[in-house]
Order: sequence, then structure tokens, then C-alpha cells
Amino acid sequence: MLGVGLNKTGTKTLGECLRAFGTRNRSFDAAAFELWRAGRIAELLESMQSHDSFEDWPWPLVYREFDVRFPDARFVLTTRRDSQTWFESLCKHAERTGPTPFREAVYGFAMPHAHRAVHVAIYERHNDEVREYFSARPGKLLEVCWERGDDWEVLANFLGLPPPVLPFPHENANPARALVRVRGSCSAPASAPATSTPATTSSSRPAGASSLDHGPQLARIPFETL
Repeated sequence: MLGVGLNKTGTKTLGECLRAFGTRNRSFDAAAFELWRAGRIAELLESMQSHDSFEDWPWPLVYREFDVRFPDARFVLTTRRDSQTWFESLCKHAERTGPTPFREAVYGFAMPHAHRAVHVAIYERHNDEVREYFSARPGKLLEVCWERGDDWEVLANFLGLPPPVLPFPHENANPARALVRVRGSCSAPASAPATSTPATTSSSRPAGASSLDHGPQLARIPFETL
């Protein structure tokens, strides 16, 4: 299972959900990011053998290669309710962390504030390309937006698993807007050893081997690239 949403789309929430379903999840990984940046995609894919699910950097950047290498895998595209909400969240996150080499490598700038058009273009193009890539294969891609109410039931139906009897996680959420969901119901705002190959569910393990182009896959925006 590969989360293909860019950062600040609810990837941490997705990670907590996947752990609750029993996967051995791998989130942000600086060493793996450096493999991606160096174009060492074969090594990066090989390193994914020890986990079942992935979200955050660098994993959304290699969804095509991952799909070829692990043809039974499934994918989840996390999105925000609109592009402006995503950009504002990205800016707030940048204010907390300061400049980072990861943000600069993906978006072209260490801080996003003065470059709204470029960031929004990258975000929207990435989402459109993911949708187009999987459009001919129903059942391979699930698109979710936690702000619009997607929850355990949506993920459970996609995975073919029973939903956990747990409050729905909202990692990194704004407490003033966070909703705690259990089995699809919403409450008032709240202040919320594994297998050796990547998996779609606990009973399905991808196999196969291949590789596509090395290097950044999002670097297609004119002028300032990824």
C-alpha cells in the first residue's frame, strides 16, 4: 500500500490508519529521500521490501516505479478540500520547521510563501497525473479527503478488511477543526513482526521486478521545477 498524496494532505493520518489495519508502515525517511534525489531508484525500491505500507517523503515520488515493481499493490491519494487549503497548510508547516532541503528538492523552494502559483501547480498536476495513471485500472487507487469525511469505512472497503473499532486519527490536525470519527460518525471538535514485502492488505503481497526512469518524477513544471 503506497500513499501517493503530497505532504500536508493528511499523510500522517493515513499512516496511523494503515498501522491500525496491521501493516508495517514506513513514513518519512531522510535516507530514502536521498536515494530518490540521487536517482538510485533501484536501491530505494529494494529498501521497501521490509515494509507493507508507505506515506510521506519520498514515497509519493516513486509511485510509477513501485507499481511496476509490485504489481499487486494498491495506492491511496490523500488530498485537501481545495488547493488553497493545502498551500496554507504547507506555509504554516514551513513556518514551524524553517527551510528544509526536502521541500526545496520537491517544490523548488525552501520556503513556499512567495511562490503560491508554482506550488499549487505542482500539487494539482501531481494529483491529476496520479488519477490519470490509474484511470484504466479501477480498484487500484483510492482518493480520500479527511476534511470531507472519509474515514475507516472508506479505507476498510478499499482494503477488504473490517474497520478498526477506534477513534479515527487526525494527526497534525488543527484542533479547532479536528473531528474524531468512529465508524463514519462525527463528534464535536476535539483537542486526536510483519511480512517482508510491501503489501496491499495483510493477505496480498506484491511481487515482480522492474524499474523505470531514475530521478525526480515531478520535475515537469515549466520554469521553477521540482
